[in-house]
Amino acid sequence: MFKSQINRVFFVLLLSALTSKSFAQDPQYSQYYAAPLFLNPAFAGSELATRVGVNYRSQWPGLDANFSTFSAYADGFLEEYNVGVGVLVTNDVEGAAGLNSTSISGLLSYELRIADGAYFRPGFQATYMRRDIGFYENLIFANQINPTNPFGPILPGNDLAGFGDPVNLVSLSLGGLFFTDNFWVGFTAHHINQPNQSFIEAGNSHLPLKYSVHTGYRISLGNGPMRRDFTHMYRERYFTPTINYKRQGPFEQLDVGGYFYVEPIVFGLWYRGLPYKPVEQQNNRDAIVLMVGFNLPSGLNVGYSFDYTVSQLGIQSGGAHEISLSYIFPPKNPGAPRKRSTILPCPKF
Repeated sequence: MFKSQINRVFFVLLLSALTSKSFAQDPQYSQYYAAPLFLNPAFAGSELATRVGVNYRSQWPGLDANFSTFSAYADGFLEEYNVGVGVLVTNDVEGAAGLNSTSISGLLSYELRIADGAYFRPGFQATYMRRDIGFYENLIFANQINPTNPFGPILPGNDLAGFGDPVNLVSLSLGGLFFTDNFWVGFTAHHINQPNQSFIEAGNSHLPLKYSVHTGYRISLGNGPMRRDFTHMYRERYFTPTINYKRQGPFEQLDVGGYFYVEPIVFGLWYRGLPYKPVEQQNNRDAIVLMVGFNLPSGLNVGYSFDYTVSQLGIQSGGAHEISLSYIFPPKNPGAPRKRSTILPCPKF
């Protein structure tokens, strides 16, 4: 009798929790321009060359409720059609319960020349996502505890059959990117169909829309010494202030900072948060991000960043470590004229 009452109470509480309205957030990267297809589908094929890359982020490693995100992507440009194509694979593990989300996306963009040196790229993304919380692997339920020996072996769970099965869903996203030689502005709307991500059949937990606006301006700081290659060009030097605003459900976030580039080394510093706009009476401060990386003439780009946590979690959370790696393949015909002379001015980190 006692055990059945425990199970009944727990079942009601669990059902209420899983069917109630909840909010979820997508994973994020501090080096958002080093994860271009994750940021905006309009970036697919933006380099007018074949590109591959990986990103890894470990957030709050000092806590049990940490986050780990990994992405890999590849994209290219079909010059005869002015079309960019790409594929993106992402895996994200969240919190102590180990919520595991794996997704694969196909991306498509189209490049429009709207004036001399000015271009606009609309983009589309379709994503298949599988989410698994590992109910009986990562969680312990009341019906798995022996009331006569609560500290004894865990019993197998069988009263919640069908609950917590992996969720499969499809998400659709749109984006756009306008740029000139020194300026760019992009926008995205992820999950425009707001798919249902509930772990129970009768549940109703829609993945909220995520909006993003990202912009910046590249300021030349003059030429450095000559490059040590056959181009006989000077090394580039510039400063690039950037802004990245994100909103998903009730959560908002703003990245403000800049990049200082002295070829081939780049340094980045920015602040993330909206301290004047608290969320659920909590101060909306997140982190100060420090970054260093390099771009080699061979097409290899490597970056490392550290998030110094300034929220109430403090630096004892371990902050966040992030590594990015990408490679842009050289053109098959180096002497052939490019489709456009304008180079996308946003950073690669």
